Amino acid sequence: MTDEFESFEPGEAQEAAAAANAAAERVPFSKDWPERHTGPVVRRRGQVQAGTTDQRLLDSHGPSDWVHGDPWRVMRIQSEFVEGFGALAELGPAVSVFGSARTSADSPEYAAGVRIGRALAEAGFAVITGGGPGAMEAANKGALEAGGVSVGLGIELPFEQGLNPYVDIGVNFRYFFVRKTMFVKYARGFVVLPGGFGTLDELFEALTLVQTKKVTRFPIVLFGTSYWGGLASWVRSTLVAEGKASPLDLELFHVTDDVDDAVDRVTKESA
Repeated sequence: MTDEFESFEPGEAQEAAAAANAAAERVPFSKDWPERHTGPVVRRRGQVQAGTTDQRLLDSHGPSDWVHGDPWRVMRIQSEFVEGFGALAELGPAVSVFGSARTSADSPEYAAGVRIGRALAEAGFAVITGGGPGAMEAANKGALEAGGVSVGLGIELPFEQGLNPYVDIGVNFRYFFVRKTMFVKYARGFVVLPGGFGTLDELFEALTLVQTKKVTRFPIVLFGTSYWGGLASWVRSTLVAEGKASPLDLELFHVTDDVDDAVDRVTKESA
């Protein structure tokens, strides 16, 4: 009896035999069951789903509780990091300026913020603030008037603030910790004007990161001796005196009333 593969070369005969066996095991083309291909997935008989993937995406109007669940929240946090990194990646050298949103526009503190923002821009630094009113607005205004880059990193709060009009690049965040990452990642130094709990939070976050060497050391300047002098004295007479902090930690920040001194500290030390 003639072998059906005798006309093939040895390698070809093996391939032909394998193909014949596979064909014999396949279900005949004329089938009597439903079948649907969804991307790379094949569903048959009772596993076929109604509609297409696009239909299920665009026509779904079911429960929305998943929007508030942790898995979706993680995606939202990730998106904030992506947006922040994308917006600021090419910013260049910058200094973050903190201060109270309640600082009035006719106060000496506001005027100092404008001078600091202007001096930083003239020194070639972008100015990053929380983007709100008060001291933040002052620093942004000074930077803008000097032709520098003025950045505002806003935050979602129950009371709406919005970004001040002197911001050139603005990014709004839902989460404080994402926003604080941006302040640190893209700044070479901090200038801290008089402020409240939010300002203190940002100040001690920075001090902790530097003290624990989680970040490369960068200068932190507290502007306003009458405002920050009591805090500096308490750190010295209580924290250090009772062994809760090292005497070397007193070198992590500098208190001044002089705009030139403040700008020199954050620009020269960060160079």
